[in-house]
Amino acid sequence: MLPEEFADLEPFAGKWSLATERERYSTRMATPIQEMRAFYDAVTPRAEAAMAYIERFPFDELPEDALHLLHLLYSMIEVSFPIEVWHQPRVPDSGATSFDSFTEPRP
Repeated sequence: MLPEEFADLEPFAGKWSLATERERYSTRMATPIQEMRAFYDAVTPRAEAAMAYIERFPFDELPEDALHLLHLLYSMIEVSFPIEVWHQPRVPDSGATSFDSFTEPRP
């Protein structure tokens, strides 16, 4: 699923390489914070290398493995606040509110 150079992140790709914000948000909300932490701790140190890899290609012509890597980075960003700030999947004191996005980053 991911480029060979990022085989160490492959265990996370099936769950976190998600094409839409809605999928990423739903996964975040359904994932225990400890599991999110493991994902975040694995991807964060590799983020710069991943971005450098992705930037080798025209953004609108990414090979499938690079696109999966980009989606993995999007998920890392999705879980960054829960990990670094809130220490829980939900926004604190937000009750049953939810967030719906009507646009998606491209690709």
